[in-house]
Amino acid sequence: MKYDCLIIDDEKLLADSTTEYFNLFGVKTAAAYSVSECLQFFQENSAQLLLLDINLGDGSGFELCRELRQKTDVPILFISARTSDDDQIIALNIGGDDYIQKPYSLSVLLAKVKVVLKRYGEAACSVYSDDWLTVDLDTRQVTAGGRPARLTALEFRLLSYLIRHENKVISKQELFENVWEDKFTGDGTLNVHIRKIREAIERTPGKPEYILTVWGDGYRFCGGRK
Repeated sequence: MKYDCLIIDDEKLLADSTTEYFNLFGVKTAAAYSVSECLQFFQENSAQLLLLDINLGDGSGFELCRELRQKTDVPILFISARTSDDDQIIALNIGGDDYIQKPYSLSVLLAKVKVVLKRYGEAACSVYSDDWLTVDLDTRQVTAGGRPARLTALEFRLLSYLIRHENKVISKQELFENVWEDKFTGDGTLNVHIRKIREAIERTPGKPEYILTVWGDGYRFCGGRK
């Protein structure tokens, strides 16, 4: 399963309350309370960002960071009550992206996490490519089946937003607010643009493989990257 954020902290109450708060505001989050639970988590799941405590019951967050850095380059934000400059320097030198001191404000921490997720997501998704469809989000070039696919500027923004949130269900309201920047856009307008995108990129527009309708919720871009 794919998560936006994994919190690794042996303070279970704090980890659980932070997890609940993040999930409430749309950041899909899980918690692990030890080094072993973190490593077990990654056997079956993934996360785009980690919040990592230094003091863990069965090991050190520093050592865990070093181990994780051999396998992944996802952002790692240290969260700790330790305030010495040495700890912060070590955290950044071994691959940490930021150091946040406890106690933290949930709203401020959430804002930091959202900024990092947005930045990381944009960097990670500059090009989508599989054996049929290629979308370069920087140059705005789209090919389907080896042929250029023509999209209007609005249709491209809509497609790129779905790709940047690959495999996540995106509500119509979210698309209205973030693509049109107009929360009052009607369903009919959105449906027309989705149909045109499908006609441009799908093998069989009537049986879409990429832009799937999730009835009652919105749409999901289902990728099959190389």
